[in-house]
Amino acid sequence: MSSTDTVATRVITLTDADLGPCITHASTRRWLTGPGVPSDSGLFGFTELFRPGGPRTVATAAGDHGDLLSAELRDQLVIGGLLGPAGLDTESVLLDGATGEVSTAYFFPGRPDLMDRRPLAPSLPTLVRFAAATDELAGLRGQFAEYAGRWGTKAVAAASRQLLTLFEDGADGEPAPFWKMAALIRPLALVAGPGTASGLALDLPLRLLDGEFGRRGVVRFEEVDFPATLTHEPTRRFLRETGLPEDGFLFQLDTDLPLRTLAEYCADEDCGTPPPARLPARAEHLVRLGSLVEDTALVVDGTTGAVLSWSETDGALHPLNTDVSTLAFTLWLLHREHTIDEESGHALTSDTYDQLALTMIQVLASIDPTGTTADADWHYWTELFQDEAGGVL
Repeated sequence: MSSTDTVATRVITLTDADLGPCITHASTRRWLTGPGVPSDSGLFGFTELFRPGGPRTVATAAGDHGDLLSAELRDQLVIGGLLGPAGLDTESVLLDGATGEVSTAYFFPGRPDLMDRRPLAPSLPTLVRFAAATDELAGLRGQFAEYAGRWGTKAVAAASRQLLTLFEDGADGEPAPFWKMAALIRPLALVAGPGTASGLALDLPLRLLDGEFGRRGVVRFEEVDFPATLTHEPTRRFLRETGLPEDGFLFQLDTDLPLRTLAEYCADEDCGTPPPARLPARAEHLVRLGSLVEDTALVVDGTTGAVLSWSETDGALHPLNTDVSTLAFTLWLLHREHTIDEESGHALTSDTYDQLALTMIQVLASIDPTGTTADADWHYWTELFQDEAGGVL
């Protein structure tokens, strides 16, 4: 086993002795002992490939319950796994040592009979090429370098077409669902550029929300609607000039009355009748914008512009978005995903909901890391995206 640092990435190659007898597919062996596998793909980790004695079979990885595996899974080789946020269980990446095909599967502790393979790529070189293209899109480099500084719906559409064409050409016109959703969802991160004019995290394109939700579906506030403690001027300007969707799916904007602080709201409304000690600190500086599902309020810090979720049930306050610009992006992202899924005949959510949730979380984290970092104890959007039973995606 050896590693080589190049300008672009760190590549690890194996020797014939490292591979052992389980990989008989000639071109796969040549790839692993030649070009090798990148160790820092943004999508996959290949640590399992580099175990002493070579990669394990699924039967070996399943331990005492290996005899419950289906015949097609037993001899598959575990070479790595999908990368996801901390604490999120993700699929293992499997290699067919005889054919070179690559697939994914979840390991269910003690219940390998529930395991099932899902196709990922026809070969390891194809997997590496597809992952590299996706990484280049995320970093706006390589074949996607031309998109640096290009933002908006036209950039999204062009990058999506380019990525989908690459995937289709590399998989005889039928890329696995994982790559189809990558081509449709990951380019959505190009819709807004870094904030310069707005003073917020993002500069959203003019009329982006109007185009997605309809002009009548977007509410813009007036100065009389703001409480005195909402002093963060970029937030005030965004709410006046850009606005937020009134019903953004999973979010309902408060429009019946002028915006109130959390302290004022709980004094006026029945929100579990919390005593003052149960309200978060600086409740008079937290402005309630509306409600999320499950008795959760969405509030903005009037001083800093940070957007948070507040549980009316237990009084917990958690970071939600960096500011109102990334909140608007999140609501746009959710609505756009629903539209894309409907246009594709619900192909995104038919059998790959978990992969879609992972993709959505990664897109959101690339635009707004608030609440998605490893040190976050809980994040509303991350939890919501993963709720397959609730079917929010």
